[in-house]
Amino acid sequence: MYLNCHTYYSLNYGVLSETELLDLARSHGVEVLALTDINNSSAGMNFVRLAKEQGIRPILGIDFRNGNVQEFVGLAQNNEGFREINAFLSEHLHKGTPIPSVAPVFGNVHVIYPFEKVQEEERTDFKAYEYIGVSIEELRKLRFSRYRDYTDRLVLLQPVSFRSKKDFNTHRLLRAIGLNTLLSKLSQSEEGKATDTLRPMDELKKALVDVPHIWENTQRLMDSCSIAFGFGSERVSQNQSRYLDSKEDDVLRLRELAMEGLSKRYVHPTEKVRERMFRELKTIEELDFVSYFLINHDIISYARSKGYPYVGRGSGANSLVAYLIGITDVDPIELDLYFERFINPFRASPPDFDIDFSTWDRDDVTAYIFERFEHVALLGTYNTFKYRAAVRELCKVFGLPTEEIDKLSAGRYEQGTLDELSRLVLKYATYIHGMPNYISVHSSGILILDRSEHCYSATTLPPKGFPTVQFDMIIAEDVGLFKFDILGQRGLAKIKEAVEVIKGNQPDAVLWDIKSVEAMKRDANINGLLSQGRAIGAYYVESPAMRGLMKKLRTHDYLGLVAASSVIRPGVSSSGMKDEYIRREREPERRKEANPILLEIMPETHGIMVYQEDVLKVAHFFAGLDLGEADVLRRGMSGKFRSREEFQAVKLKFFENCKQRGHDAALTQMVWEQIESFAGYAFAKGHSASYAVESYQSLYLKCYFPLEFMVAVLNNGGGFYDTELYVHETKMWGGIIHPPCINRSDHVNAIYGKHIYLGLGQLRSLERLVIQRILNERQLYGKFRDFDDFIDRVPIAIEQLTILVRIDAFRVFGVPKKQILWQAVFKTKAHRKDTVQKLLFKPNHRHFTLPHLPSHPVEDAYDQMELLGFPLCGYYELMEGKVKSRLTAGDFEAHVNQKIWIYGSMVHTRLNTTSKGDTMRFTTMLDLEGHFFDCVHFPQTMVSTPIHGKGIYLCHGTVTEEFGHYSLEVVATIKQPLKPDPRQVGTGALMAK
Repeated sequence: MYLNCHTYYSLNYGVLSETELLDLARSHGVEVLALTDINNSSAGMNFVRLAKEQGIRPILGIDFRNGNVQEFVGLAQNNEGFREINAFLSEHLHKGTPIPSVAPVFGNVHVIYPFEKVQEEERTDFKAYEYIGVSIEELRKLRFSRYRDYTDRLVLLQPVSFRSKKDFNTHRLLRAIGLNTLLSKLSQSEEGKATDTLRPMDELKKALVDVPHIWENTQRLMDSCSIAFGFGSERVSQNQSRYLDSKEDDVLRLRELAMEGLSKRYVHPTEKVRERMFRELKTIEELDFVSYFLINHDIISYARSKGYPYVGRGSGANSLVAYLIGITDVDPIELDLYFERFINPFRASPPDFDIDFSTWDRDDVTAYIFERFEHVALLGTYNTFKYRAAVRELCKVFGLPTEEIDKLSAGRYEQGTLDELSRLVLKYATYIHGMPNYISVHSSGILILDRSEHCYSATTLPPKGFPTVQFDMIIAEDVGLFKFDILGQRGLAKIKEAVEVIKGNQPDAVLWDIKSVEAMKRDANINGLLSQGRAIGAYYVESPAMRGLMKKLRTHDYLGLVAASSVIRPGVSSSGMKDEYIRREREPERRKEANPILLEIMPETHGIMVYQEDVLKVAHFFAGLDLGEADVLRRGMSGKFRSREEFQAVKLKFFENCKQRGHDAALTQMVWEQIESFAGYAFAKGHSASYAVESYQSLYLKCYFPLEFMVAVLNNGGGFYDTELYVHETKMWGGIIHPPCINRSDHVNAIYGKHIYLGLGQLRSLERLVIQRILNERQLYGKFRDFDDFIDRVPIAIEQLTILVRIDAFRVFGVPKKQILWQAVFKTKAHRKDTVQKLLFKPNHRHFTLPHLPSHPVEDAYDQMELLGFPLCGYYELMEGKVKSRLTAGDFEAHVNQKIWIYGSMVHTRLNTTSKGDTMRFTTMLDLEGHFFDCVHFPQTMVSTPIHGKGIYLCHGTVTEEFGHYSLEVVATIKQPLKPDPRQVGTGALMAK
């Protein structure tokens, strides 16, 4: 009997989750319920799923509004009606046009106009599917209205938005947040009504006793509505089911592609390879995943035709068929990848193919997908209110001052000192916390469907211009909508650009085919970079933790890197098995301590769970779960389904089966804790192998073309570290770094032989338009002959010109920059360069005789720090005072367990919370010779080892060794002063040096 119910997906309006709404309905004896969120259908499918579990028949609709003005409610008579209202709403959301006051002609939708609006517009003409909705409060007005005689058009339209006064207050706060206004200024017209609540069915009947036709009409309307989606055992894939004209054609095409790939990937394919291929093809066909493979193949074929590098990864990388047809470059035979992790007869969802493209290529690939296929949409996701953000927003709504907002949102207060308003803020922040705030776009998910995306929800149109559904990946998978993951990453952009830079800087160089990874895997020089931790700039292997792990594992080949890529993940570390894995890898004798059952299941990793599919193996072979149950366990550990009943049931069966198999209870508990601690954070082995392939491509370029590779790294935003570290690394490999030059620099960094000229785009405050003018002028009319020539040809404001002068971009003209700066001031004033208009005629320049203006390299360093963010000379050359210790990272081995003093230039630092809740720090430094060393700041030394930004620190601590990797447990750090800027403190003494 309730046709107008809202959840919190009525953004900045509703306060109930769909679960809470259904619980409320059931407690009041409601058997049929309509969900009609405001201009939104996000909760629709999940509402249908949950309603069935609650024994409530669901109806779906949309409350169409302009602002808070209700125009009409559309109720879907069936799934086609749901598509109609979603399509109608989407058109208005895409174009940003208002909802009309009169509904369009629908074929499968009931339209209900609110009574007050009908009265106001004095409507008299209603189509067969149009009704007048009256709330309980409006029944009194109806008696005195002409519409009391419209007995066949009247239905009950009782809005349901709240349970209590608390809900209503929360609603008012959400409205104020959404409208960005003070609560005291919130207009009543922007609010719902406190009476918009769900009441017991007996109360409704009593209210309608004098107008029984309203009850009957409403009942008849509800009886005519039904909606259904397949969930659980009823779920079927909604993805595009055919790639070609028929499924038979698809099967033939996939087999053709696999056979073609077989001869390309294997010169002499063994019987093992052939058997695996045919077994996979059979399973793919039986599970109806053929089109899924062909669509992915279509996408990567387009990328190859455009010369776009890509990496196919995810559980699908365990597939030989995926390797043969080119979706991945990971050989599952070589790596003995577990076929059942990728696909098994119990799996209802397709395998995951995460396809990475260069950051710059991804949008074009996405546009191709939307053009190539008919029913395509991006997957949505919801940004929810975080507690601190909710506190901050509520503070604004209540009009609290900035200092109070900062104090409350940071938690810097004593409960007893808070006033009533502050307590209200904190109270209601707990209610709002976790509610959806706004819809966003999933980082990579794209839906390619058999039917219109509007069969499932309305769509929005984010800034990139691709339609996006209003639900997330969890409900998508529940109903059989399986995403294609198209991602962008800078690692591939670096590889692509590095190849182009090499061809430009060394046109005669012999370049390996970047896809020929097999030769790279066998190259001793490339592998040496791994074991030495010299992989700065290479994708996924450059972080301090990864460099340290590779040293500990003595990683020297592809398989070792594959393992390291998963061992580094937080789950393996938190389970305590990372260190044990390192020991067993380094000490073969220790492998005998492994549990024999687990060692037999996972011989390659010495009986330790390292990869995600190890969860499947252990659950299947150790605990006796079938592969379907094991996959439920694996997915449940990811956090997506942990609360689902199916996961809890499998967990109970895990322990019961282990008991029946006679496993020791302590062993069972230990295995379960390992699974629970890391399964959601570990990589599938094929996923790790895909990353390792890309790492080898980067390492090849770093090994044989280090300067060109580092230029590409810099041009693509670096990676784990800040820009200055990559500049330093370039110098360590023999590069000669120059500040931006007016005649040699481009927007990005440019290389000439061993000389690298930083790009004009590296200058923090130099406007893009100014850079464009300079480069266009230079390209059209040649290099600038002198400063006067530049002034004549490039319209530029004095503030922008000063940036170029201070970075010494005009040094090519042989004039000291201080003289150039004086000329810049005089000449721009003389020519009134307040505008960007080019001069029609060249002016006659006056030349000024300037006195000698002394300068010092320290001045240049300070200018570089301000304009680039770092000094090109490095911080050691700027350090004030004498060096008190000459020890370097190379001396650590000789000083293990000894206390030392060592200088370190801070590269990177991060805080970490211990299991006890204490804070500790890890810091990466460069020594006097420019080599890395790592510092550990334990909680008890945090006060005495402060790190305050970039610069030089004199570090005191004990050298420790762990598996051949050395670090410093610091007990004191003293930041060293830098030489002062001569322009700030007077230049006499400094200039005399």
